[in-house]
Amino acid sequence: MKFIITFAKHNQMKYRIVKLTNFSGKEASVYTIKDLSTNETLFDQFIKNNLSSSSREIKNILIRLQTIGNETGAREHFFKIKEGTLGDGVCALYDKPKSKLRLYCIRYGMNLIILGNGAPKSKQIRTFQDDDKLTEANYFLRRLSKEIKDRTTAGEICFTNDGMDLEGNLNFYDDEN
Repeated sequence: MKFIITFAKHNQMKYRIVKLTNFSGKEASVYTIKDLSTNETLFDQFIKNNLSSSSREIKNILIRLQTIGNETGAREHFFKIKEGTLGDGVCALYDKPKSKLRLYCIRYGMNLIILGNGAPKSKQIRTFQDDDKLTEANYFLRRLSKEIKDRTTAGEICFTNDGMDLEGNLNFYDDEN
């Protein structure tokens, strides 16, 4: 599978799925994607890009992630589900149902989520496809979900017995075939 991942500088990307230990806990594990060339995660980019315009929502999302990891697990009502294709687990995390800020992620049941990137969804935007940032964040996670599924089938990635962690080849390259 070939990935073409672009960012602000239009660089191709090598990346790794990494665990966010500050949010992970006894109820769920929280992961994100780290760009190995910049050492920055997609979640860090999300915070940096939205903190000045949506600081209250960012704070509430951070609290929600703490709650998911340590108290409740990744309950379905925290997410807008079915934001991707059938069975890929792509969804949007938000602080409250009527909020505008969307953080796209892949949800694996109650035990594990992989955070991507996102942006505000304004009133003028009916669907995420109407916004380039939301579309890029969503489609990136769709491709990643498919690659994880393919690697799981091939035995390169597996979930631990408790479903809380990923093990195996968690490195990805946008020029892989």
